[in-house]
Amino acid sequence: MLEMKNVDAYYGNIQALHDVTLTIGQGEIITLIGANGAGKSTTLMAICGVVPIQGGEILFEGKPINGMRPDEIVSLGVSQAPEGRLIFPDLTVTENLDMGAFQRTDKAEIKRDMEHIFELFPILAERRRQPGGTLSGGEQQMLATSRALMARPRILLLDEPSMGLAPMVIKQIFEVISRINQEDRTTIFLVEQNANIALQVAHRGYVMENGRITMTNTGANLLEDEAVKTAYLGI
Repeated sequence: MLEMKNVDAYYGNIQALHDVTLTIGQGEIITLIGANGAGKSTTLMAICGVVPIQGGEILFEGKPINGMRPDEIVSLGVSQAPEGRLIFPDLTVTENLDMGAFQRTDKAEIKRDMEHIFELFPILAERRRQPGGTLSGGEQQMLATSRALMARPRILLLDEPSMGLAPMVIKQIFEVISRINQEDRTTIFLVEQNANIALQVAHRGYVMENGRITMTNTGANLLEDEAVKTAYLGI
């Protein structure tokens, strides 16, 4: 479904991605793990067209998308819940969700999708008239994920969904991630520092170090890899 081929990207004069190659198949959950500053978020931003690439190619369903505007990429079916959530704090929960569907015109389906969101995250239904900025960190992550889902993406990009959250909230969010993948058949590309939980739900994973892909395997095999255990699992 999505492929990065030998991608290079820079922030100013600093190269953030070096010859990055990875593939994501339809229906998969793929995770990208690595330390802070490894280039994980830059990888997602490059896919979304926010960070331009200086080398290589990014393909969605076989067609190049590098060079397209972010809104054009969203319209193809690629949506992101960014690191730090970046919800609209002064808009209500419902208004934030409406913003996720801003490119859509199928009003009946938008309403149906919003009800599905409230089924996935019942707390958002209770908070639907509250400003987003009044929600807890976990509720804001649920809202950011849901706003991305309102675009009805074919592939959902999630950047550090567990960051700063309590273990029980993390468990709930990852249960929903698995459910979205299994029931809605949404492909998911997950960037996560919590390697343990990410690899448990992922079909396959990639390890990134200093802007380079250094390892790839199934999620289960990476969980058992001694180098991964030492570097990312604290074992």
